[in-house]
Amino acid sequence: MNIKLNHITHTYDIDVLHDITFELDGYHSVAIIGVSGSGKSTLIRLMSGLEKPSTGFVNINDMPVSREDYKRHVGFVFQNHNLFPHLTLKRNITLILEKTRGKTPEEANTIAEHYLSMLHLETQMNKLPKNVSGGQAQRASIARALSIDPNIIFLDEPTASLDPILTHEVLEAIKNLKSLGKSFVFVTHVLSFVRDFADYVIFMHDGLIHEHGKPTILDQPKTPELKNFMDKVK
Repeated sequence: MNIKLNHITHTYDIDVLHDITFELDGYHSVAIIGVSGSGKSTLIRLMSGLEKPSTGFVNINDMPVSREDYKRHVGFVFQNHNLFPHLTLKRNITLILEKTRGKTPEEANTIAEHYLSMLHLETQMNKLPKNVSGGQAQRASIARALSIDPNIIFLDEPTASLDPILTHEVLEAIKNLKSLGKSFVFVTHVLSFVRDFADYVIFMHDGLIHEHGKPTILDQPKTPELKNFMDKVK
C-alpha cells in the first residue's frame, strides 16, 4: 500500500490537521494512534475519501482518493456499527450489493452469507441489529465492508463502544482477516492489537504526525509526546 499526504490541513470549527506531508510505501496494516482529539479519525476519513481536506491532497496507491473508482474499492468500519436498524444483518449487506454493485438478489445473498459465516455469524444473519450483541453487530459491519471486495479496509476505532470481552471478540475477528490479502488502516486505543496486527504505526499529536515507524517505536519512543502517551496507556 502506498500512502501520500501532501500539505494536508483540515478545519471544522477549529484547525484539526496542520499541514501534514507524509509518504509511506510497502506496508499492509497501518495503525494510527494518539490521544483523543489528536486528529486520528479525521485523518482516516480523509484517507478513505469520506471527507475532502480543507487544503492539500491525498493519494492512496497512486490514486487521488476523490476519484469514484478509488471509493469503490475501499471499505469503512465506523466506531459504532452503523447498520440499518430495520434490516437484518444479511439484508444490511445484500441491499448495498444490489444497489451499489449491481448484484442480483441471488448473488448478493451468496456473498452476504459467505462473509457473515467467515465472521462466525451464520446463526445470527437473519436477526435485526438490536437483537444481537454489540460485538456481533460490529462483526456484521466488518462483513459488510468486506462484501464489496475492497482493496483497503479502514477501521475507525471499531471497538470504541464495546466492553473488554466484546473488544477481544471483534479484534480477534479482524486478526483472522489478514490472510485475505487486503490492506488495513485502523485507529485504535488497544495497543496490544497494534503490536499484534500492525506492521507500521503513525502516532499523532495536536493534528500532526509526531512519530512513525514499525511497532517497535512503542517500546523506544524518540519524541517526548509519544513517551508521555506510552507512559499513560501502559
